[in-house]
Amino acid sequence: MNLQVLLGLYQNDIRLKQIAAGISLPDPRVRIYLDNLRGSAINFIATAVWQLSDANHVFILNDKEEAAYFHNDLEHLTNALDICYFPDSFKKTGGFSELNSSHVMLRTEALTKFSSEKVHKKVLVTYPEALFERVVNPKTLSGNMISIKVGENLKVEQLMEKFVGLGFRREDFVYEPGQFAMRGGILDIYSFGNEHPYRIELFGDEVDSIRIFNPETQLSERKLLQVSILPNIETKFETKEKISLLDYLPANTVIWAKDFDFTYGRLGKLETDLPDKIEIGTVAVDHEEEWLKELTREDFESPERWLSQLKSRHLIEWYNHSLEKITGDTITASLQFATEEQPVFNRQFDMLIQDLKKRCDQSCTAFIFAENTKQLERLRSIFEDLNAEINFTPVPTSISKGFIDHEKNVVCYTDHQIFQRYHKYKVKQAYTRGKALTIRALKELQPGDYVTHIDHGVGVYSGLQKIEVNGNLQEAIRIIYRDNDVLYVNINSLHKISKYTGKEGSPPRVNKLGSDAWEKLKNKTKKQVKDIASDLIRLYAKRKASQGFAFSPDSYLQTELEASFFYEDTPDQSKATADLKRDMESPSPMDRLVCGDVGFGKTEVAIRAAFKAVGDSKQVAVL
Repeated sequence: MNLQVLLGLYQNDIRLKQIAAGISLPDPRVRIYLDNLRGSAINFIATAVWQLSDANHVFILNDKEEAAYFHNDLEHLTNALDICYFPDSFKKTGGFSELNSSHVMLRTEALTKFSSEKVHKKVLVTYPEALFERVVNPKTLSGNMISIKVGENLKVEQLMEKFVGLGFRREDFVYEPGQFAMRGGILDIYSFGNEHPYRIELFGDEVDSIRIFNPETQLSERKLLQVSILPNIETKFETKEKISLLDYLPANTVIWAKDFDFTYGRLGKLETDLPDKIEIGTVAVDHEEEWLKELTREDFESPERWLSQLKSRHLIEWYNHSLEKITGDTITASLQFATEEQPVFNRQFDMLIQDLKKRCDQSCTAFIFAENTKQLERLRSIFEDLNAEINFTPVPTSISKGFIDHEKNVVCYTDHQIFQRYHKYKVKQAYTRGKALTIRALKELQPGDYVTHIDHGVGVYSGLQKIEVNGNLQEAIRIIYRDNDVLYVNINSLHKISKYTGKEGSPPRVNKLGSDAWEKLKNKTKKQVKDIASDLIRLYAKRKASQGFAFSPDSYLQTELEASFFYEDTPDQSKATADLKRDMESPSPMDRLVCGDVGFGKTEVAIRAAFKAVGDSKQVAVL
């Protein structure tokens, strides 16, 4: 039995088939309670109903963190692309002074997917603070969307004027949403509706190709036939162009909530606190991006208006019983399930083994979920070392909380709860400043700074300059060499340039273009490196010939220790640990130094090595 078979158990549940049939019809409006759902059981129920129906679904959790975990679970169970996370727009939840540009992009992406009445099988996961903000109406959003497709003829000057009118800024190159750049026959545009920017290559006025590219490397990732460019939905549109999210969503959208009463109360609290948070008409600004916006009370939702719109939808509640109270409607069905939370084992594997054996004796099928397949291998290794014959199905994906379903006779445990590890949700970041590191470093260079070109040597940075290449203007980096020789470097070759680093206070010697001095210096350096390498090889050969102590392979205790660490290993930690163990288990003397910045996990690698040494009755010195 695998994950698909497990999901099939829920799809075949007659109660869920009845829910799917009920929400597929516009009338009568269903009002359903789902009782006794523990752990991530609700996500399996939601996945089954989503798969059984063509309706759209909105899930309202109580806060940002719950929504993010719920969103992750749905993504992992369905592998669907149309599971949208819909956060609030601001950097501080409940504070309205600074926009979060990543959240703005995620909201734009979600609204774009729900902008048509013919939309079906889309999912949106959100929470009260995000519902509190009104959104631009779909007609206005569509009217301000610019579509570009391959083979189309563009009036470039008019198009760039339109970009400026939509709030985009022209830059030398793009690395953040809301920017565009024109270099010769290449138009780069960073839309607010996509994670990465687009590169549009023109042949004259005709669109020759469209690609998504990485803003850090400037390299293309994949081709597209058509793109839609979207402005900043939070700052571009007037208050009168905004509506409630419930008004925006298509008619075939089902609203699920963990607790409708909590959501309604939270909206009321946000409305009450609004005058204390901001003075009407003051400016909310992202100080880094310089996005300006005036806020009024009409930019936000009132709980009464939200409640009146809610009543026209199919409604499902799975935690509290507040639907009847806040809507005044009769409940269509109250469905009882038989689930319980995953037990707490406190990393006691004897308890885990006893529990799983008891469940198997009761004809239960055990599933253990882990994002990292190594954790599943460690678990199996621990069971084998303890001579425990435990049959479980490993599932190489994660869910936030384990549970037991007594009706389906399934046990779904998570590795992070077994080992008491911290499990962090992952939300797609629209962009990060790290993605534009190379470009930002270039922008921080000042004319007069020394730079090194890998082919031509040390020169003086002289700024950016537009030059004509084959009749087209292109942006280039200008570097001055000895005797005022000038080298122009296309920004697509940024990887060949780096800021010069050398002795403090002593300026470097600037190279001359066309001279062989730089090439001779590189060859001399290569020879010195080879000489050092030869000396090291001779030293290592002598060391290899000598005999050392070979430590034993990992024991059950070593495996248990490593599985109990609070955080998952990074790829670099895993590689360092594997290299270190290979050295320790070799009969040759070990000579290894683990290096890394503060907080990068060197201590965890050292603890593994120390534990391995002590396990073979050797001493460990801690300085």
